[in-house]
Amino acid sequence: MLAMDTATQPVLSQQLQSLINGLELYSRREILSTTSLPPSTPGVYAWFFKDIPGNAVVDGCVTKGPLTLLYVGISPDKIGKPNSRQNLRRRITTHLQGNAEGSTLRRSLGVLLAGESGYPLRRVGSGKRMTLTHSGEQWLDDWMTENAFVCWLEHQSPWEFEDELLGSLSLPLNIKGNRDHPFARVLTEARIQAIKDAREWPIAIENNRRRKSVE
Repeated sequence: MLAMDTATQPVLSQQLQSLINGLELYSRREILSTTSLPPSTPGVYAWFFKDIPGNAVVDGCVTKGPLTLLYVGISPDKIGKPNSRQNLRRRITTHLQGNAEGSTLRRSLGVLLAGESGYPLRRVGSGKRMTLTHSGEQWLDDWMTENAFVCWLEHQSPWEFEDELLGSLSLPLNIKGNRDHPFARVLTEARIQAIKDAREWPIAIENNRRRKSVE
């Protein structure tokens, strides 16, 4: 767990200021080693990174010491789903230990880091799903263990903050609702190309490989 330090911040509501300026940051290892964090409630979450993935543009991003804010999310993600089972714990743990099919953050990170990891997006199983393969998802797990830190703010209507977050913060890894960010088009095109390549390549043979659990 890392304490947040002080820095020059954009103008945000008091609640969102607490999200990026006053809350504790948690590592992948800390979250996956307990069932109590994050809470199983609706809210807003923010991801800070130590190493910048790929060619992500970080001009104007909020920084906390060696960490840079690159992505925010809400859970549940639509006001039209008041009975959604999604919550902070489900969504954050999906980003931490899911795959590039079910996590837009993992897909973006995987695409940006493919040159470093050697694991591009691939079709798996029957060919309908696309992930980084078990080996690639394991590589990303390890990368996130060292580089990804998250904090959150509980709120019953997190969608109320979405426009404010995207309109006030520089968030290079957010795509939806963030088209004015200079990196949004670059990331979108990179993801489209990765999907195109995956469709042209044969289905990956995984040979029953499995990822290891968090230590």
